[in-house]
Amino acid sequence: MDAHEVERARATLALFVADVFASVSRKDQRAKGDCYLRGLMLDGRRKSIQPMAERLPDGNEQNLQQFVNQSTWDPVPVRRRIAERMVPQVGPDAWAVDDVSFPKDGRMSVAVAHQYCGALGKQANCQVAVSVHAVSDTASCPLQWRLFVPQEWADDPGRRRKTGIPDEVGHREKWRLALDTIDELAGRGLVPPVLVADAGYGQNADFRDGLERRSIDYVVAIRSDVTVHPHDAMPTAPAWSGNGRKPQPRYRDRPTPVAALAAGHGRLAFTEVTWREGSRGPMRSHFLSLRVRPAGVKSRRLAQAAATGPGNWDGVLPEAALLVEWPDGAEKPTDYWLSNLPADTPIAELVRMAKIRWRIEHDYRELKHGLGLDHFEGRSWTGWHHHVTLVTAAHAFLTEQRLAPKADTANSPSTRSSTPSRTC
Repeated sequence: MDAHEVERARATLALFVADVFASVSRKDQRAKGDCYLRGLMLDGRRKSIQPMAERLPDGNEQNLQQFVNQSTWDPVPVRRRIAERMVPQVGPDAWAVDDVSFPKDGRMSVAVAHQYCGALGKQANCQVAVSVHAVSDTASCPLQWRLFVPQEWADDPGRRRKTGIPDEVGHREKWRLALDTIDELAGRGLVPPVLVADAGYGQNADFRDGLERRSIDYVVAIRSDVTVHPHDAMPTAPAWSGNGRKPQPRYRDRPTPVAALAAGHGRLAFTEVTWREGSRGPMRSHFLSLRVRPAGVKSRRLAQAAATGPGNWDGVLPEAALLVEWPDGAEKPTDYWLSNLPADTPIAELVRMAKIRWRIEHDYRELKHGLGLDHFEGRSWTGWHHHVTLVTAAHAFLTEQRLAPKADTANSPSTRSSTPSRTC
C-alpha cells in the first residue's frame, strides 16, 4: 500500500486495532500497534523497525523498539481474537500445517541453528516456525505460530536466559508442535474441517496417528518410497504347535512402495480431474485413488498399541486412501497423498483437498515479501512473538479489505452479536 492508501484506511484500521488489541490494556500500546501495522503495510523494501519508523509521519524508532522487544503485552489473546475474527470470513475448507524458515546471521537470535532452511532450499543458519492456517480456495489466514526450539537451545541455559525463552519451553519435534497447536485451537472451539500438510508431516506415521486419535480428517502428502499393502491383503498366522507363544498374525507379502504400486496400474487407470480455476484457466491433471494399508514398523507398532496390547491385535493395519498424480508429459507419477476421508469420498474432492495447500504459498508471499515477516532484527523470544503477531494482524486486516472492502467486517465490534456469515 502507498501512503495515500494507508491514510485512507486509517479509520477502518483504528476500529480493527481496537477490536483485535482489546486485550492490550494500555492506550499508548494500542496506538503503537496501530503505528506498527501501518509501517508493515506501507510500501518499502525493508520492514524492520528503523526504516518503518523513518517512513511513518508519527514513527518513533525508540517507542516501536520498546513496544516490540521489551513491552509485556501478551500476544496470545491478540492471535486468539484474530483467529476468532477471521475464521468466519475465510470459511475454511481445510486447515494447512506448514513450517517457515527465517535465514539469520550469527547464533544469538532466539532458536537459530544450522538446520534445513526452506527459504534457501538447503542447510543453513535459520529460525523455523510451525504455522497453522485456515484456507479456502479464495482466502486464508494464519491461526497460530510455534517457534521451533532446537535441542542445542534446549540444553543451553545461557542462550535461553539471554533471549528470554520461558522455562517451560523445550525442544519438541515439529510434528508435535503442530499437534500442540491443533489442541490449543480446539480448546478455543476451533476444529479443522480437514487437515492438509506437506510430506514433512504426512510422511510421519506418528503425526497421522495423532490426527486419527483426535478424529481429524486429513489429506497429507507423502514421499514415493512409503510402503503399503493392498486394502484387501489379510494377515495370517501359522498354525500353533501348542508349544511356546502363539504366532502373531502378519502380512506374508512384502509391502510395496507407492511409486511402484501406482506405476503398475498404468497411465490408462488415471482419470482427468479439474480442481479449480487458475489465472490461466482450469487447473487439471490425471489422478488415481486406491484403498491401501500403510505399512512399516511404526505403522505396525501404532496399530498394535491402539489395540491395547499384542494379544488383542488381529494384525490388520488401518486402511487409507492413496491419491496419486500423473501429470501430462510426465514419464511416471509425481505426487502422492494419504487420506483418512470416508471411502466413498469422490476423487474430485480428494484432489481439491490435496491441492488446496497452494493458498498458503500466497500467504507466505504476502507475509514475507509484502509485510516483512522475516525482516525482524531482534533476538528475543518476546520480540519474535510480538513481531509475528503484528504481521499476522496486518495480513488479517488486508484480507478483510479484499473480502469485503465496503461492508461491515463479519464479527467486528458492530456485528459481533449477530451470527457471522461466510463472506467469500
